Amino acid sequence: MLVADDQALLRGSFRVLVETAPGLTVVGEAGTGDEAVELARRELPDVVLMDVRMPRMDGIEATRRICGAPETAGVRVLILTTFDLDAYIYAALRAGASGFLLKDTRPADLLAAIHVIASGEALLAPTVTRRLIAEFTRRPEPASAPSRELDGVTGREREVLSHIARGLSNTEIAEHLHLSLATVKSHVGRLLAKLHARDRAQLVVAAYDSGLVSPPRL
Repeated sequence: MLVADDQALLRGSFRVLVETAPGLTVVGEAGTGDEAVELARRELPDVVLMDVRMPRMDGIEATRRICGAPETAGVRVLILTTFDLDAYIYAALRAGASGFLLKDTRPADLLAAIHVIASGEALLAPTVTRRLIAEFTRRPEPASAPSRELDGVTGREREVLSHIARGLSNTEIAEHLHLSLATVKSHVGRLLAKLHARDRAQLVVAAYDSGLVSPPRL
């Protein structure tokens, strides 16, 4: 994995923590966003721990360049932020990040999160999704935000997608739609494939970008 943070002390602390865990290795440290992009291209880490506020290029733009480039398409980004529901989190998810954590997260939880991201899952639990949606309502995206078409997505898949975007877990979706859990998982898998989404976090973004779901009026 790669650690990107403008504070050398934090980078060093993350490196020590990660390298004490079985199966995890730090392949590089970056103090700026452009360094993170360069190192990601050279080392092709499984996961990048990405700070948001960094000099020369912030973590969002670095995430966009890493996740949007064919040569680093397999690199997954875990955003680290000082503040819960940072104003930049939605932009980071839109840029391709697979989730986010607070910098005061417990060490054991950080290591668990790295494994979750590396395994191909999104670190966006249903409860976090609900809070993120509440933040979308307070900080609506501009009307000019790019849309994502849902061509080829069936009616049932749209129902599942709308529930994902509202923060429901697979079990809750199964109960709401009177489907088996296995069927819901199959729908989620097809949505990931059809929308070219990396993970559940990207499905939430897709639902909003397409206009399928809108933040409720307060």
